[in-house]
Amino acid sequence: MILAPSILSADFGNLERELHALEEAGLTWVHFDVMDGCFVPNITFGPPVIKRLRKSSGLFFDVHLMIAAPERFLEAFAEAGADMLVVHVEAAGHLDRTLREIKSMGMKAGAALNPSTPVYALENVIPLLDLALIMSVNPGFGGQSFIPGSLGKVRALRAMLREPGGQALIEVDGGVDPENTPDLINAGAEVLVSGSAFFNRPPYGRRLQDFMKAASAPRPDAQRYPGGFQN
Repeated sequence: MILAPSILSADFGNLERELHALEEAGLTWVHFDVMDGCFVPNITFGPPVIKRLRKSSGLFFDVHLMIAAPERFLEAFAEAGADMLVVHVEAAGHLDRTLREIKSMGMKAGAALNPSTPVYALENVIPLLDLALIMSVNPGFGGQSFIPGSLGKVRALRAMLREPGGQALIEVDGGVDPENTPDLINAGAEVLVSGSAFFNRPPYGRRLQDFMKAASAPRPDAQRYPGGFQN
């Protein structure tokens, strides 16, 4: 299991310090929720913030674009230092082309699904995906409660990815905490994004261990899935 804390819930006045604290605690990924006030009802940050933080962090930058027409900004985020760009199926007018462009720029490519979007929306781009993100809350705000039906979507996506060409990691974002972690891992999730349930419970090293302990709880019907990327 890879835990990717969402910087959306960190101390915005000390983001560089927060990233250093994550690295010192043993984290390897960090999740950036980029919102534009159009695709979702909130505004966060863009490439300049990521570019500044990239200079002082060796973490894997998992950048989640909750923005309209994300293809307009792929190059800007690549230049800023994103390791992976995740675009929404609902926002990308030409998903196949967008994923190919992301990969051509040297980044990992991912696609995200809102709670009401079925997993078969990814069926025709599976070979292009390095990661598939299931939103387990409606995007736009942190601190929301996990939508229980998301577990079924994770299972359905895992079954789809067993088909030839399916090598993507499954990520879940929204309301994730140590209590629902065992169910998510059992359903097939491999990357968990946690915001307030992580940053509001320091120290970070101990909180990471809470998640890892939950992820390693006995799962009789669990299967072995591939593990992360080489950074």
